[in-house]
Amino acid sequence: MTEIIPNDIPIEFKQDLIPQNKIIHKGIFSPDLEEYYYTLSDKNFDNFDVFKIEKDNGVWTEPKKAFFTTEHNEHGMSFSPSGNTIYFSSTRPVEIDSIPKTWHIWKSDKINGNWTEPVFVDIPNLRNKLVSHPTITNSGTLYFHSSNLDYSEMDIYRSKNINGEFKDAERIKINDRLEKCTPYISPKEDYLIFASIGNELDLMISNNNENGKWTNTKKLNNKINNKGQGNPYVTPDNKFLFFTTGDHLEKKWKVKWVNIDSDIKNN
Repeated sequence: MTEIIPNDIPIEFKQDLIPQNKIIHKGIFSPDLEEYYYTLSDKNFDNFDVFKIEKDNGVWTEPKKAFFTTEHNEHGMSFSPSGNTIYFSSTRPVEIDSIPKTWHIWKSDKINGNWTEPVFVDIPNLRNKLVSHPTITNSGTLYFHSSNLDYSEMDIYRSKNINGEFKDAERIKINDRLEKCTPYISPKEDYLIFASIGNELDLMISNNNENGKWTNTKKLNNKINNKGQGNPYVTPDNKFLFFTTGDHLEKKWKVKWVNIDSDIKNN
């Protein structure tokens, strides 16, 4: 990265990517850090598009729409740890009877250097729910948030991949009093960062203990949690957290990044 490297105080990341009258929602890197994907929408949250910049001889290229962007909405993207699969949320129609038009998960695989046509990721017991913001582990377990179609009862779920198929999802049991969204799961599945939903969003971290229970759940420090946060993403070296922050009413959101190494080690 050629940017100024942050310490434990978050700093803005590439604010020149946000056109006037647009809102930025999420930013992620490909695992080799050579590509940066981010979501923009209008201020009415009607139209979501994913854009990409990439490094060319160390210089970032001009933005262009990601290959999976359509006339429908795309958002909530993440790479598999290998970088050979990208998962994302989309409102494109699902060619299965009775599945409502809302956010669902899709994926594309990179084969011989080329991305395949995206396919619908079927979570059987959540077909009639909103399903979004996928993130995946080394073992192939998919984490995401899901809710009713009106966005109520939003929480974090996971679905295990068995013989190439994702199975019925189970809700992650972390503080049942809170609604939760936009999860980031570490590839080893040892910690989870997510946004708790209240008057504003707060980023929280939880650890997966030896018995598979989520423990030591706490808010990240006040340098990070100060104005409504969501869409966490952590770089492959576990050092830098990227997240979106900004007052919901202002609609002047920013992607910031911060060194989170100590927060992960001390949790």
